[in-house]
Amino acid sequence: MTATFQGWGLNYDWSWFLATIAGILLIALPLMLAVAMIIYAERKIWAAMALRRGPNVVGPFGLLQSFADGLKVFLKETIVPTSANKGLFLLAPIISFTVALIVWAVVPFDVGVVLADINVGLLYILAASSLGVYGIIIAGWASNSKYPFFSALRAAAQMVSYEVSIGFVLICVVLYAGTFNMTGIVMAQEGHIFGLLNGFGFNPLLFPMAVVFLISSMAETFRTPFDLTEAESELVAGFQTEYSSMSFALFWLGEYGNVILMCALNAILFWGGFLPPLNIDLIPWFDIPGILWLLLKMSIFFFIFGWVRATVPRYRYDQLMRLGWKIFLPLSLFFVFAISLWLMLTRYGA
Repeated sequence: MTATFQGWGLNYDWSWFLATIAGILLIALPLMLAVAMIIYAERKIWAAMALRRGPNVVGPFGLLQSFADGLKVFLKETIVPTSANKGLFLLAPIISFTVALIVWAVVPFDVGVVLADINVGLLYILAASSLGVYGIIIAGWASNSKYPFFSALRAAAQMVSYEVSIGFVLICVVLYAGTFNMTGIVMAQEGHIFGLLNGFGFNPLLFPMAVVFLISSMAETFRTPFDLTEAESELVAGFQTEYSSMSFALFWLGEYGNVILMCALNAILFWGGFLPPLNIDLIPWFDIPGILWLLLKMSIFFFIFGWVRATVPRYRYDQLMRLGWKIFLPLSLFFVFAISLWLMLTRYGA
C-alpha cells in the first residue's frame, strides 16, 4: 500500500503514514461492524437453543437490532456517581476498548495481509491482551461502590489464573512452530498427519493444548461459565454496575472485540488460520482466499462460544480457581516437557 501512495507522487514518509492509517481503518471499521453483527448472531443462537425467535423486528430478519440498540445507548445520558473518581471512571472503558483494538495489529488474515508482521507477534498479543484487566480494575475502583470493586478483584484473580496456563500453551505452540511470528506459526501448521491436514490441532501432542486454550480463552474474556465478574445474583452487574450510555457500550464493544480476537487466535494457533483444512492439491482448496478460511474457522469457534453460554451453568468461584491452578497449570506444564522431549528426539536428534 505504501508503494501505491508513492506512485501518486508522495514521498516515502507520507506514503507510509497514509498506508498505516488506511490499514488501521481497514481493520477497525469492519471489526466494529462485526461486533454489531455477532451480538445479533449470538442472540439468534441463544434463541434457537431455547426454542425462541430472537431479534426479528428491527430491519429484515432483525438484522438492524444491534444498530438500534447502539443508537439508543448513544442518546442516553452519561451518569457519573457523585463519589466516583471522575477521571478514572471515564478512562476505564476507553482502556478496555482501545486494548481490544490494538491486538489486531499483528493478526494475519493471509500471507502478507497483516498490519504489522513483527517477529514477536505472539508476545505482543500476550502482552497487549493482558492490559485489558486494567480497564476492569480501574472501573471497579473508580466507581466507589463495593459490588463493582468485588467484581474487579475477581477479574484480576481470574485473568492471572488463566494467563499462566495460556502462557504454557503458547510455549508449546512456539516450540513446535519455531517462531513467534504469527504468519510463521500458521505456515508451520502445513502438512500434519502424513502431510494431509493443516493445523496443530490435528497433532495428538497439541490437541489437548488446543482444548485447554479454548476453555482458557473463555475464562480470559469472562464468558459463561466463567462470568464470575458479572454474576448478577451476587454483584448486581459487576464492574460496570455504575456505567451508562456510551461508557457502558464501550465495555460491550471491548468484550465482544476480545471474543472475536480469541476466536481468531484459536483458529490461527491450532487450526491452520488462513490455510485450508486439507493439504491436498487435487481439491481446489487453494483457490479460495485465505481470509475466507480464517473467517469460517472464527465463525465455528464463535458458535462454540455461544453454544457454551446458552447451555453451561456458571461455575462457583472455587471451581473456577481449581480448574485454572490444579488442572490446567499442571497439564500445560506437563505438555511443555512432553513436546520438548518429543522435538529433541525427533527434530533435533538429541
